[in-house]
Amino acid sequence: MNYQETLDWLFVQLPMYQRQGAAAYKKDLSNTLLMSERLQHPENNFKSIHVAGTNGKGSTSHMLASVLQEAGYKVGLYTSPHLKDFRERIKINGKEITEKYVVDFVAEQKTFFETNFLSFFEMTVGLAFQYFSDEKVDIAIIEVGLGGRLDSTNIVMPEVSVITNIGLDHTQFLGDTLKKVAFEKGGIIKFNIPVVVGEFQKETFPVFKEIAKVKNADLFLASELVKENYDSDLIGAYQKHNIKTVIQAIKLIRTKGFLVSETDLKNGLKKVVENTGLLGRWQLLQENPKVICDTAHNKEGLLYTMEQLKKESFVKLHIVLGVVNDKDLAAVLPLFPKNANYYFCKPDLGRGLDAHELKSAARGFGLNGEVFLSVNQAYKNALKNATTEDCIYVGGSTFVVAEIL
Repeated sequence: MNYQETLDWLFVQLPMYQRQGAAAYKKDLSNTLLMSERLQHPENNFKSIHVAGTNGKGSTSHMLASVLQEAGYKVGLYTSPHLKDFRERIKINGKEITEKYVVDFVAEQKTFFETNFLSFFEMTVGLAFQYFSDEKVDIAIIEVGLGGRLDSTNIVMPEVSVITNIGLDHTQFLGDTLKKVAFEKGGIIKFNIPVVVGEFQKETFPVFKEIAKVKNADLFLASELVKENYDSDLIGAYQKHNIKTVIQAIKLIRTKGFLVSETDLKNGLKKVVENTGLLGRWQLLQENPKVICDTAHNKEGLLYTMEQLKKESFVKLHIVLGVVNDKDLAAVLPLFPKNANYYFCKPDLGRGLDAHELKSAARGFGLNGEVFLSVNQAYKNALKNATTEDCIYVGGSTFVVAEIL
C-alpha cells in the first residue's frame, strides 16, 4: 500500500473516534498492552510528559514541546486529532513523521492489527511510541486522546503528569459529573510521579488530591504557585492558564535533570507555532475582514473564546458554525452572541450534525442565519457578505476549522 492507501485502511477499516464516536471507544487497555508487548515496550525507551485535561491539553503539549526544543532537546510530540494530515499527530522537533515510516509500520503490523481488532487510536499510539523509540528522542510530550485512565497513552511512565482542567465533555464515556470526569482524567497520576493541575475547581481538586495521596504523588496547583506572567504567540486570552501550567511543569522537569533556562522558557512560549506547527488556536487567518478560527468545541472552551470575541471591534459579526452530533447544544449554543449572522454547516464526517438541525436548535437560543451545503460554502458566503470592517469567526468543531485551513 502507498501512503494514501495506508491512510484509507487506517481510517475506514477499524474504529476511529474522530469519525465514528462511541463505536471506537475501548473500555480497557488490554489491546494497548498487547500491542506494547508485540513492539517490545517502546514506551520504556524514552522519557515523557503526559498531558490530560478537557481543554488546553493540545496547546499545553505544544508549548511544552516548544520550550524543550528551545533548550536544545530532541522532542517527540504526540497529539490528536489532526486537522489536515494524519502525520500532524506525530512530530519530532516540529517535523512530521515521514510517510514512509507510516507505510512501513502499518505494513509490518497489519496482520497483527487485524487479528486482534485494534482500534485506530491504539494503532496510532503504537506507531508514535515506536517512532519516538527508533528516533531516540530525549523526551516526548504525550497528549491523552480521551479521558486518561483507560486511554491508550496511559502506558507511559512519565517524568511529570499534567492535568490542565476538567469540563463536561464526552460524558457518555467519562461520566456526567465533574467528579466522575476528574476520576477518569486523574487516572494518569502514577505512583511517585509529580502531577501538575492547571486550574483549581472546587468539585475536581479534591479528587486529584485524593488520587495523588494514594499514589504518593506530589501535587502542584499551577494557578496558585506560578506568579510569572509570560507572553506566548498563542494569543487566545485563555492561554494564560496553559502558560502557568507549562511553567510549573518546566520547573518540575528541571528537577529531573533537564536543563531549561528562563530564556529557553520565554523563547519557547513565544515561538510555539514556529517550533511545533500548531494550528487552530485563536488563529488569525486574514485582516479586512478579520477572520479568526478556533477549535474550542465544549462549554468550558467556548466560554473563553466567546469572551474574547466580545473584545474584538467590528461593525458586523459573521459566525460560520458547525458541530458534531454528540454535542450538548443546550450547553454551548447559549454562549454564542445573538447579534451575529450565522452560517450553519455540517462538518464533512459521519459524526457531523445536520446543518438544518443545528439551525433549528440555534433559533431556540436567538441565533439566526442560513444553512449551507458545506463548510467551505458557508465560509465563502461569509467572506462575500462581510465588509472590511466586519469580523468572521469560524468554529464550533475541530473539523469545521480543519476544512477551512
